[in-house]
Amino acid sequence: MAALRRQVRVGTRGSALALAMTARVLTGLRALGLEGEPVTIRTRGDAHPDRPTRALGPGAFVKELEDALADGRIDLAVHSAKDLHSQTTPGLVVAAFLPRDDPRDALVARDRLGLRALAAGARVGTDSPRRRAFLLAARGDLDVRGIRGNVDTRLRKLDAGEVDALVLAAAGLQRLGLADRIAEILHPEVMLPAVGQGAVAIQARADDPLVAQVAALDHAPTRHEHDAERAFVAALGGTCHTAIAGLARCRADRLTVEGAVLAPDGRSVLRERVTGTPEEASALGEALGQRLLARGARALMVEVAP
Repeated sequence: MAALRRQVRVGTRGSALALAMTARVLTGLRALGLEGEPVTIRTRGDAHPDRPTRALGPGAFVKELEDALADGRIDLAVHSAKDLHSQTTPGLVVAAFLPRDDPRDALVARDRLGLRALAAGARVGTDSPRRRAFLLAARGDLDVRGIRGNVDTRLRKLDAGEVDALVLAAAGLQRLGLADRIAEILHPEVMLPAVGQGAVAIQARADDPLVAQVAALDHAPTRHEHDAERAFVAALGGTCHTAIAGLARCRADRLTVEGAVLAPDGRSVLRERVTGTPEEASALGEALGQRLLARGARALMVEVAP
């Protein structure tokens, strides 16, 4: 077996949020006696910040990192778990998940009003079909507008008056030290999160001995949650262009998985919940997806045009 290296090239996107996640990974690697060197990789999503994500094709924030990993330009890749494919990329594995941060969504408003207090016709920015559908399900009188860019860019657009409010991942704002911008944390009953939201994944080549070392950073409850959520999306055959949401919570020896499928306009919502053990994570996610399909979820899974 080849000697395990101590210098590790860690691929990351160049946004402030991605670098903040990577800093946590580098800290973890140092605890294992490994020195990580960040290597910035520009993804399609980064190269086209003004185009809707769904217009960029699958893997908009992942493919270039995976390509660099597969061809040996980097040794590890750091991802927001919500950006990962529902199917494992051949030759690559997630060596570790860091402990999951807050998976919920957050409302950021210029006047710091909560969702119910926003004026009729208020302009709320999001590029996510899921967030759009949940917003309209809760407040059909809102003007939901597509808005893209990293967190700082979207906040600048908000402050400039292009929209009255934004929906962003709570974890992202918290990681950037911007929690004070949050007007309201949106309860999962109002807006069920995206699959994988709040989790950081460390990806490696499956045949790299480094996998065994990095596995020491793996947080088992987060992995169980991600496995259940990913199996749920895979069972549905969903994409990031459809309004699908899922959240698994692992508590001791119980794993609860909730999922939802919405019509793009939020007028129809199907939700289900299953409970079992962490060891049943993938089976629970699969069962949840099948339950929603049996209730007619396929008819709601309409891809929103870019």
